[in-house]
Amino acid sequence: MVTITNVEALHVGQFMYAKVTTDEGITGIGEAGIWGHLGAAGAAIERFAEYLVGKPAFAIEHHWNVMHRFSYFQGLAINAAISAIDIALWDIKGKALGVPIYELLGGAARTKARIYGHIYESSIDGVLAECERKMNAGFTAFGHLNPFLDEGNEKVYFKTHVAKMRDAVDNVRRMREVVGDRVDLLIELHRRLTPAEAITFSREIEPYHPMFVEDPIRPEGADAMARVAERIPVPVATGERFGTIYEFQALLARNAVEYARIDVCLCGGITGGKKAAAIAEAHHVQVVPHNPLSPIGLAACLQLAAAIPNFAIQEYATGFEDGIFTSTMTHLGSDIVDRVPVPVDGFVEIPDGPGLGMSLLDDAARIRPPSTKPISMRPHFDGFVVDQ
Repeated sequence: MVTITNVEALHVGQFMYAKVTTDEGITGIGEAGIWGHLGAAGAAIERFAEYLVGKPAFAIEHHWNVMHRFSYFQGLAINAAISAIDIALWDIKGKALGVPIYELLGGAARTKARIYGHIYESSIDGVLAECERKMNAGFTAFGHLNPFLDEGNEKVYFKTHVAKMRDAVDNVRRMREVVGDRVDLLIELHRRLTPAEAITFSREIEPYHPMFVEDPIRPEGADAMARVAERIPVPVATGERFGTIYEFQALLARNAVEYARIDVCLCGGITGGKKAAAIAEAHHVQVVPHNPLSPIGLAACLQLAAAIPNFAIQEYATGFEDGIFTSTMTHLGSDIVDRVPVPVDGFVEIPDGPGLGMSLLDDAARIRPPSTKPISMRPHFDGFVVDQ
C-alpha cells in the first residue's frame, strides 16, 4: 500500500500547488485554480494534511468525498484545495503504476488536443496585430478575445449603450476580417454585460460566426444565463468559476450552456472534472477545459481531454504574467516545469508519461517568488464598479 506521508502547499509566483509525498518516495503535484485567493487555498491544503497523512494514496474517490463532505461547508477556496490535492493523488497513482492518468480513466479517446491562445490588449489595433502574429504562428483559435478590450483598472469607464454595443460589434467584425476563415473566434465577455446587453450584442455578432460567447453575464445565476441563451443565436460558454458538479447540473438542466468551461483545478480535480464532463455528455454539451494557470493545470486538463468523448478545445494560456493582461507566445509558467506541450498546427500532443507527464522544477519557488494579485476593480464614472 502506498501511504501519504506529507501534504504541503507551495506558493510559486502567481500559482498555488499541493505537493503530496508518499512512503515510497513518489511525489504528486496538483494546482489550485483560485488565483485571486491563493492564501486561502493554501491554508485549506495544509488543513487537509491533518486528514490525509497516513492514509492510502490510491483511495482517491474516498478522500474526495471526505474532503467535500466532512464539515458541511464548501466554497471556492476549499474546493480549489481539494482539486489540487486530487490532481496530486492521480499524479501519484499514475507514477506508481507507470501510466498516464488517462489510462486510469479508461484510456485515450484522442492523442492530441486542439488549443486556443490568449490575446490580451487594451486597443483594437493591438488585438488585430496579436491576432495576425498568433495566426502566422499556427494557432487556429483565439480566446480571451475581448471586444470590449482589456483596459486597465485605473481608467474610469463610461459609454452610452449604443456606443458600447456598436464599438464592440465593430471590433468583432475587424477581427474576422483579419483572420478570415483560418481561425475560430472565442469571444470573451468576462461577465461584462447585463442580460439585456448580452442579448443585443450577441445577436449583432452572429454574421461573424464566433465559436461561442463566454460568460456574457455574471455566471452565478443559472436562470439568468438560461434567459440569455434562449434568446441569442450564438452558443454560450460558461462554468469556469464553478466549484461543484451541481452548478453544472443546474446550468445543463436549464439548457443554459453549450460549452462547459470545466476548471479541473477548481471543481474537484480530475475526479470532479470527469464527473462534470459526464453530466455534460448526457446533455450533448461539449467541454472546453479552463486553465489561465501554469502548465501543471494544463497537464491536468489534457489528461481529462484525452479520456472524454465530448472534448472540444483547450485553453492555452499565452499571457496573464503576474496577473497583468499582456500577450505572449509561450505558455504561462513554462520556466518552472520540465516540459510543456508546444502547439503545432493548432494542436498539442497529450503527455503520455506516467501521471501528469509533467513535473514542477525543484527550484520553482526561487525562479518565481510568491506573488499575490492586489484587490481592485475598475471604477465607473458614476462611482460604482465595472466587471471586466
